[in-house]
Amino acid sequence: MTVAELPFGSWPTSITSEFVVTAAVRLWEVRVDGADVYWSEGRPTEDGRTQIVRLSADGTVADLLPDGMNARTAVHEYGGAAWWVRDGVLWFTNWADQRLYRLEPGGMPVPLTPIPAAPRGDRYGDGELTSNGTDLVAVRESHQADGRGAIDVRNEIVRLAADRPSQPEVLVSGPDFVVAPRLSPDGGSLALVSWDHPSMPWDDTVLRVRDLATGADTVVAGGPGESVMEPRWQPDGSLLFLSDRSGWWNLYRWTPGGAVVPVIELDAEIGVPAWQLGSARYTVLEDGSIVFARWRDGYDGLGLRTPDGSVAELDLPFSAITAIERVGTDAVVVVAATPATELGVYRVEFGNGAPQFEALRAPRVLGLASADISVPEPISFPSVDSTGAPRTAHALFYPPTSSGNGGPVGELPPLLVMIHGGPTASARPMLSLETQYWTSRGFAVVDVNYGGSTGYGREYRELLRDAWGVVDVADCIAAAGWLGEQHRVDPERLAIRGGSAGGYTTLAALARADTPFAAGADHYGVADLEALAADTHKFESRYLDGLIGAYPARRDIYRERSPIHHVDQLRKPLIVLQGSDDSVVPLNQSEMIVDALRARRIPVAFLVFEGEQHGFRRAENIRRALDAELSFYSQVFGFTLPADEAIKPVTVENLT
Repeated sequence: MTVAELPFGSWPTSITSEFVVTAAVRLWEVRVDGADVYWSEGRPTEDGRTQIVRLSADGTVADLLPDGMNARTAVHEYGGAAWWVRDGVLWFTNWADQRLYRLEPGGMPVPLTPIPAAPRGDRYGDGELTSNGTDLVAVRESHQADGRGAIDVRNEIVRLAADRPSQPEVLVSGPDFVVAPRLSPDGGSLALVSWDHPSMPWDDTVLRVRDLATGADTVVAGGPGESVMEPRWQPDGSLLFLSDRSGWWNLYRWTPGGAVVPVIELDAEIGVPAWQLGSARYTVLEDGSIVFARWRDGYDGLGLRTPDGSVAELDLPFSAITAIERVGTDAVVVVAATPATELGVYRVEFGNGAPQFEALRAPRVLGLASADISVPEPISFPSVDSTGAPRTAHALFYPPTSSGNGGPVGELPPLLVMIHGGPTASARPMLSLETQYWTSRGFAVVDVNYGGSTGYGREYRELLRDAWGVVDVADCIAAAGWLGEQHRVDPERLAIRGGSAGGYTTLAALARADTPFAAGADHYGVADLEALAADTHKFESRYLDGLIGAYPARRDIYRERSPIHHVDQLRKPLIVLQGSDDSVVPLNQSEMIVDALRARRIPVAFLVFEGEQHGFRRAENIRRALDAELSFYSQVFGFTLPADEAIKPVTVENLT
């Protein structure tokens, strides 16, 4: 095949913004009900709503929610576990009103919870039915006016009737946060995880078991310096759970009246940060074998612990796994992806010999040749901690890739430094068409797992303690510098981009006199840490205590690390993209930075997407955000866009 020599960034590609969103879905959660498998699909072409899909034992696939219904909860604002199923009956929280609904086969959704006093005032999620199916327990987050002009937010565990409208009964109240209500096999005990401000769930949580007859609590695990999650009762009355007491989220077992004992010990993360409710990173087969996911060196994978205690890595292609559920006696269903495929729903059988898998909900058929897909390469490179001491940081590197195009001889590609959100999250080594949108045009991309990211143990995660805006910035600069030193990217054409917490790091990296970056893209990022501390939702309202310091006692650090107070150092072109209805990072955060840049006549582009919350879910907005950012880079770096895509230019103010 003839390879065309074209400037990096200008390569024609079939991975257009339209291609990115066409038939796109966001697969995340899976449930099993007998022989039927259910999963959730976030659909950008349906205004971003979440549909529940059932694959019946006879192979029939059906959408379950009628038009206008959206299975998504606003608990903790990030949601998760908004639906569950038993005997063909579906329970779900509807996004518009946050009421809990029951949907019987062939019927229409019936609300079970009262009309809230305020719009979306009561929110439900992470539910589970009693053994006889008459009642259910769930997390309720209640938002009510306190009579003084403020909103009182209470997180509780409630019990209510599963088959008719009822007034929820409060079972657990008091802690700032309660999640994962799990009923014991005999129905007499309730396991739950709780934590209090200023901790986040990956800092310090407590796993307790409440006797529902007496109200007495038994603390199983957790406390200062230990994050516990994902309790699961076993038929023998024991309780499995994940804990990072060893420095890694591993699996443990507790037996009533006995001690906690380790079940799986690895230098790898089975758990993931509880940004959303209802994580499912392990399951138990009928013979007692445990199938689990684990993060190691930037990649995910499946493992198997047999009843004799031996642990083996499974030879499967998956590199990112979001959920695992048992189906039948010796099989699991997983939502998983590979470096060359998007997320799909797979059944993995464990019989004699190697595990076998089949797709139940295959990823999109993209029609892309392997030569057109950039596969991530895990890299490690030297950086420093908050004191300046040397250490190692990590990232996934995507080289520019195209079977039909190449850059000019002797020229190196521009680099996009991508920063994940969280910041306690991680770069995921799975096919993302939004990443391939850039690499197929001639950009190199590095997705940085800066200090604070998950997947490298608690010690690495805690590198960001009191150091947000320092360690993350240092690692992004170090990644770009190292790739330049390796002659893999053009050190004169470095750009940095990120959303949410990644947007803050983008701004912080640009708002310094010695920034190596020539441009940046801020997606709903934080500009003023003081404003964020004063105006954000309950779940994250004390998050900055651990990342920056207590406020207002450490107001000096908040101001020092806020990009809005260093706009005199911000001299590089910036594009800012923001949802109008974002309650996590409000619109005024982006407006502040844009107004400051305009006042100093720094090149800036600003797009506000009406009706979008934290992250863009609608197809037309995802397309516009991608194309606008590409148009921005073409103007800043001086390359021409492919004419056949008819990309709508974005206005870059003050660009001469």
